[in-house]
Amino acid sequence: MSEDFTLAPMRRLLRKHGDLRISEGAAEEMRSAIGEYGSKIAEAAIAHALSEGRKTVLDRDIRSVVETAGDSGESH
Repeated sequence: MSEDFTLAPMRRLLRKHGDLRISEGAAEEMRSAIGEYGSKIAEAAIAHALSEGRKTVLDRDIRSVVETAGDSGESH
């Protein structure tokens, strides 16, 4: 699934947060992490839409999944 993303956007994303050179390995690792996280979000968003009896995934499904994941990952 991560192969769906090219390395150039991964490098741009990393460079936005610091003016460093980005190795090919780092860009590939970022691509893999984003692909894995995106797949989990997609799966949960589809389940959310189906649980509400819809055949369309909406922006609110994505937001709900991301917000829920953020809530469970926070430490206080």
